[in-house]
Order: sequence, then C-alpha cells, then structure tokens
Amino acid sequence: MAEASTGTATASRATTRRALIASVSGSFLEWYDFYLFGIAAGLVFPTLFFPGSSPTAAMIQSFGAFAGGFVTRPLGAVLFGHFGDRVGRRRMLMITVSLMGGGTFLIGLLPTYSSIGVLAPILLITFRLVQGLGIGGEFGGGALVALENAPRGKRGIMGSIHQMGTPIGLLTATGVFALVQLLPRDVVEGWAWRIPFLLSGLFVLVAFYIRRNLPETAAFTGEERSAPRFPFLALLREHPKNILIATGARLADAVTFNVINVFGIAFATTQLGLPEHVMLTGFVIASAVEIATIPLIGHLSDRVGRRPVYLFGIVLCGGLGFAYFPILDGGNTLAVWAIIVVMLAVGTGCMFAIQGTLFAELFATRTRYTGLGVAYQSSALIGGAPTPAIATALAAAFAQSYWPVAIYMGLVCLVSFGCILLASETYRDELVNTPQ
Repeated sequence: MAEASTGTATASRATTRRALIASVSGSFLEWYDFYLFGIAAGLVFPTLFFPGSSPTAAMIQSFGAFAGGFVTRPLGAVLFGHFGDRVGRRRMLMITVSLMGGGTFLIGLLPTYSSIGVLAPILLITFRLVQGLGIGGEFGGGALVALENAPRGKRGIMGSIHQMGTPIGLLTATGVFALVQLLPRDVVEGWAWRIPFLLSGLFVLVAFYIRRNLPETAAFTGEERSAPRFPFLALLREHPKNILIATGARLADAVTFNVINVFGIAFATTQLGLPEHVMLTGFVIASAVEIATIPLIGHLSDRVGRRPVYLFGIVLCGGLGFAYFPILDGGNTLAVWAIIVVMLAVGTGCMFAIQGTLFAELFATRTRYTGLGVAYQSSALIGGAPTPAIATALAAAFAQSYWPVAIYMGLVCLVSFGCILLASETYRDELVNTPQ
C-alpha cells in the first residue's frame, strides 16, 4: 500500500510538472507572437505595409492591423472553449499552438507594400486574424491545464507559473527585435525584421512536441459527462454576472500594458525623442524582473486572497499612469527603466499573475474553458485592441500631449477597481464546485 501510494504521488507530481511545462510553452509562444506584432506595428510596419500617408495616419493604420488580432480572439475563445468543455483541454491546445505559431511564421514570409501593393497589408491583417483565433483558444486551455492539475492551496502559484510564459515571451520578442534594431535601418526594413517572425516556426515545433502526450485534467475527466451541449449558452445562463466582472476586471491590465508598451514605444521614440533601444531595453529589463515577481504574486494570492493583490495592481497602474510619460519626457534612462519595471513587473504583474486563477475560480468546470476564454478575450477586444489607436488619436488631438492618454488609462482603472470590489473572494473555493 505504501509503495502504491508513493507511486501515485510520484505520478501526480510528474503530471503536474508536465502540465506546467505544457502550459508555459503555449503561453510563451502566445505572447511572443502577440508582442512581436505589437513592437513591429510601432516600429517598422507603418513604413513597410502602410506607406503613402502621413506618419500619424500610417501609425494609426498599423495599430489598426494590430487591433485586428483582437477581433478574432473572442471567436477563438467561444470556438475552442466549446470543444474544450465538451471533448477536453489537451486536444484544443494542439490546434491553438499551431495556429498561433503558423500565423506568425507566415507573416515573416510576407512581401511588403513595395512588392505587391495593397495585397501586402491585406495579407498582414489576414495572418493577424489567424493569430488572434489561436490566441483566443490558447489562454483558457493553457491556464486550465495548470490550474486543474494544481495541488490544494497552490492554484495561485500554479496559475502564475503559467503566466510566466508572458514575460518570457515579451522578453524574447523584445530582445530579438532589439538585436535586429542594431543593424542599419535599410537592412532592418529590407529583410532583418523577418527574423523574429520566422523564429516562431521553431518555437511552435517545440511546444507541439511538449503537448502531444499530455494527459487530460482530472477535473475535466471527473465531470466530462455533465458537459452541456452548448457551453457558451450555459455560461450566459449560469454566470452572467461573473462574465461581466471578469471582463471589466481585466480592462486595467489590457489598457495599461498597451499604453505603456505598444503606444508608449512609438510615442516615446517619435514624439519625445527617446532612442528606440532605450525603450526596448527597458521592457527587456522589466520582463526579466516580472519573471521573478509573478510566482511571488501568485504565492501571495494563495495566502491573502486574490482580491487585495489585484486591487493593489490596479491602484498602482492608475496612479503611476500620470507619472509615466513625464518621466519618459525627462529623458533620464535609469528613470525610464525604473518606471517601466514598476508599472509592468509590479503594477500589471499583480493583475496578470492571478488572472487565470481568479477568472477560472468564477466558473464551473462544465463551462470553465469557455468562461475563462470569453471573459479574457472580450476584455482584450474592448480594452486592448483599440487602445494604441485611441491613445495615438488622443495625443494627436491635443497637440501630441500625453495627459489625455494618462486620464484615459486612469478612468479604465477605476472601472476595473469597481469590478473587483463586486467579485467574491475565491482563493479557498474548490475548482470542482460550481461557484455561487
């Protein structure tokens, strides 16, 4: 009996390790692909795919292509959530990782506007939509592979380890692009910009190999027979309040990140005169720091609860949003790096590290894949997709002033603050039970 018990425990630990590796690999690829497009949208895509207009118009068009990926993310959440709640998490993750990496790889092969004219931006947007479809289904399944294999009282840290793929992806995407930016400008715009996108093909092969033999989660297997015929309709019927709470809660993170990173990099380099390498290096440093802070934040949420940790992140982002651009405008490199680190690794980190865990705890197993994906991706569509374009338009409407952008970010943080106040504390709930 002792030997059998030890063998079961060892198998369980092995499954937990495999689940974490599988979830982190997908999270890494998901956000490497996503951040890479955002960086390129601010630095090279306006020239390569949207020439012939004013710099501001080209930037808005490029950010419009960036926003296109958000449009298909909720669709991916519903589509893959439907089958993920009915036939299992693992099978869907094999498809989503292929869509994400494949779309990114194909972008690296695209001819530019100078070669094929208007067909170039059309194809760019098409592959961006494919990216978004895969990403829409990836987050829910990847998070649940980690969370539904988590030991009791360890969901916060397990969910945060899944989220570590995000700063690793950001670190890699920013680092690779920063190295490319060291080349002469004509070389970057000629062929070197393709290198980071083509690397995704290698990453997707590794992630696919890791996931191919991953077992199904015990939580899903235990309730597989109770899966509704249409999980999305069941979700709307059983958890309408929690969908709204989770969607609104994530807006602060989605908007803050896209303001300080996607819009911030472009604005700081074109309007404030900061060198591109200063901003990119700042996000490399911040991503490295976030890799260390994310599991600490997840562990803290297992001790004190999800709500206080999340609220702290919202308050920090809302307050420091008014200091971010003045510090960038000051031009002090160390100060710029410091504010980026604090806002990304601590501010958004306190939200992002526990989002998968908190949102998963708001839904029952039978609709959890769908609920987690729909809430997360809907907030991405509402808050993330239009933010770079909105911020660019706000700055342009006020003589390239950054204050309207800071106010916009602060108001969104207020909305998320209210949503978390309305949410129930869930860190002691069992995932196998239906939330009340």
